[in-house]
Amino acid sequence: MSLARCPLMEAAAARFGWRHAYGDTTAVDALLTEQTETVYTQAADHAALATAKNTDVLAVQPGVLDVRGRVLADALYLEGVLTGARNCSLPPELIERLEDAVAHGHEMTVLFADIARTTAALHAAS
Repeated sequence: MSLARCPLMEAAAARFGWRHAYGDTTAVDALLTEQTETVYTQAADHAALATAKNTDVLAVQPGVLDVRGRVLADALYLEGVLTGARNCSLPPELIERLEDAVAHGHEMTVLFADIARTTAALHAAS
């Protein structure tokens, strides 16, 4: 199947809540590489846009809060995946990796909350 059709098929499947699982690490690595390349391509102009937009401490805050919300939602989603993995007695190595990801996600939400609070505190102090 052509790679051009894959994103369309995956988008359609996602609308119905279906996800594709990859049975070998080569396919997973290819997807991870594709995801990375796509994001970096889309973010190529981000530094210039962020420099133009983030002219003071309060301008940084909305983006940080948006990211925190997405990371928190993803961490909570992964907590559900972790619970399911535990309940189904999946391999301990998988459970350990999921535990690490969930903990890291929660740590990131704390860091983003601290950044948001810092923007408000710095604004109030100025």
